[in-house]
Amino acid sequence: MNIPREVLVVEDEPLIRMVAADALADHGIMAWEAGDAAEALHVLDEHPSIGLVFTDVSMPGEMNGLGLAHEIHLRRPDVELIVTSGAVSVKEEELPDAGTFLPKPYQAQRLVSLVTEKLDSPGDA
Repeated sequence: MNIPREVLVVEDEPLIRMVAADALADHGIMAWEAGDAAEALHVLDEHPSIGLVFTDVSMPGEMNGLGLAHEIHLRRPDVELIVTSGAVSVKEEELPDAGTFLPKPYQAQRLVSLVTEKLDSPGDA
């Protein structure tokens, strides 16, 4: 089985988004980037090989990261989800099936480990 090694990083702070994407790329994971939920859904439609979305909760626009996670789960239940925030704590029951919460600030290595773990052993969704 061919496991997708592509991730979409959704973060409205360009520097934080770039650091996360670079950390993943340094470990051989293709990282697409989006600054808000609308852009993220567009990128996801354009790249069906994306296997995981890493999103911040707080974002500008009509939909926050939690709403985005639920929308992605409806459209693409095969996509793994990691949600992050420094402002709020997200309980497991607030996340779609097999979603994971990673509180900010996080170390880039922790993100890479979590992404790799989820891509290598996708949930039974």
